[in-house]
Amino acid sequence: MVDVLTKSLQKPADSVAQLRAVDDAERVSLAVSAASIVAFSWTASDDLITWDGAREILPAQIGMESACRGRNFLGFMSSEGRARVSALLESRAPGNTAIDLDIEFASAMGSVWYVMVGTRVAGASGKTERLTGLIREITERRRESQRLKYLAMRDELTGHLNRNSLRAELAEAIDKAKAEERNCAFLVASIDRLAMINDNYGFDAADEVIVAVGERLSRTLRSTDVIGRTAGNKFGVILRNCSERELGLVADRLRASVRDRVIDTRSGMVSATSSVGAVLLPQGAQSSQEAMLRAEETLERARSAGRDGFAVYAKSPQLETGRLRLMAIADEVVNALRDNRLVFAYQPIVDAKTRETKHHECLLRMKREDGSILAAGAFIPAAEQLGLVRLVDRRALEMTVDMLHSHPQLTLGVNVSGTTAGDPSWLKSFIDHVRANSSIAPRMIIELTETAALHHFEENANFVSQLRELGCRVAIDDFGAGYTSFRNLQMLRVDMVKIDGAYVQGLCSSPDNQIFVRTLVDLAKNFKLKTVAEWVGTEEEAALLESFGIDYFQGFLFGVPKLEIG
Repeated sequence: MVDVLTKSLQKPADSVAQLRAVDDAERVSLAVSAASIVAFSWTASDDLITWDGAREILPAQIGMESACRGRNFLGFMSSEGRARVSALLESRAPGNTAIDLDIEFASAMGSVWYVMVGTRVAGASGKTERLTGLIREITERRRESQRLKYLAMRDELTGHLNRNSLRAELAEAIDKAKAEERNCAFLVASIDRLAMINDNYGFDAADEVIVAVGERLSRTLRSTDVIGRTAGNKFGVILRNCSERELGLVADRLRASVRDRVIDTRSGMVSATSSVGAVLLPQGAQSSQEAMLRAEETLERARSAGRDGFAVYAKSPQLETGRLRLMAIADEVVNALRDNRLVFAYQPIVDAKTRETKHHECLLRMKREDGSILAAGAFIPAAEQLGLVRLVDRRALEMTVDMLHSHPQLTLGVNVSGTTAGDPSWLKSFIDHVRANSSIAPRMIIELTETAALHHFEENANFVSQLRELGCRVAIDDFGAGYTSFRNLQMLRVDMVKIDGAYVQGLCSSPDNQIFVRTLVDLAKNFKLKTVAEWVGTEEEAALLESFGIDYFQGFLFGVPKLEIG
């Protein structure tokens, strides 16, 4: 700086440019420092690294003297990072090349991750002359990425594989069993009467029971076997090498591991049992999807006899017909997703006093290849049973967001299925997608069924809270099926309840339903919740509901679902 000032006395014009250059360099340095970025220049010939910027973001154990020597700096990296950077230094590729690497460093507090971006500068012979660029810490971003990757494969509560990952493992096991001409097996073990544990001990205790049962089942298995959580109270087990006789023995051990010792929870000692349905493979099923479906069917047979039951799949013409129909619907769903043939039918929801349309519910439909339209009830149950509903719900969310962006005057309600409502990783991805489109969030109403909201209460309470923070409204659909849920409404913090149409249809001729609906409306008002009456079909029903204090109507009287909004 002194030299610059000295020269400025001799050459004023030049000094202005030089002072501006110094000022620019300082601004860049401040910006780099504020962004917690380290600038570096690493010359290959002398293995020296020059640093500039927020030096303090590098791991504490890398002293400045060590950090200025390339070989020392490499020594702090993981073997993978060291190999990738060394490859750049040793490269003889002609021309300069871009650098974009994630590098792991060891530290006293665990792994620290950085991103290195910049340029590999090549000499005339192609040999690396210098690496220059920026380094920034990305540990939190990396951990979040790893967490999401973990959740994509694992069940958050138990740590076991989730349904989709287990199905992939099962497909591999079946293919290998076929190739080696031997048997494997798939079992589904369910915790009997988990709802009773919820009612008697609370949701926290039920979660503790689920975790404990998963651990006991896992400890019972061989190292080659695989376990995953397929639903709220169900675990799937893959036995990679298993004869028909061994299948029964393993099922007995699994059930005994749950039954023989009580489970110690923070709410008290809980006695649990499990029932098991099994299918021997590959003779019992040719694909993982088919195997999971048949094991579930067999589990229902095991549970029909009471608690602690066991059954093995046996071919039944009647069940086979149902299975083939289910598989055919599943294939249609997959093809419809691929071909963008899932569409919405929009049904208006009107103000009870003015009869003015306030918003529309998006009701999912499938356009079949022959042009006919299939209602959601004809394919959603199959999608839920076969693990496809997460893809369907994701597409529904994307369609809703696109529609809201293209129609700024609309407010739309979109449903979340009961299956996805219990999947923490899916709920997280849903929130992320809404956050990325936060401008339309105030015009979105998310509908959860009452039974799903109660069954996965903790996950959905958090889900609802995050949605409302983003500006969305949340409704409980089919309200009335779980009448006891009013005690949880305040904790869920929803905005409205939609009264199950089964209580509305024929309301004028049913005094019992009138009492029930009036009670629901009064309770909702006490909680300052808006109410929607579904399936309103006559003016008489509408007039009676309006006298009860209903806020909104939905039903054929006010509009049938249409593929276009008129």
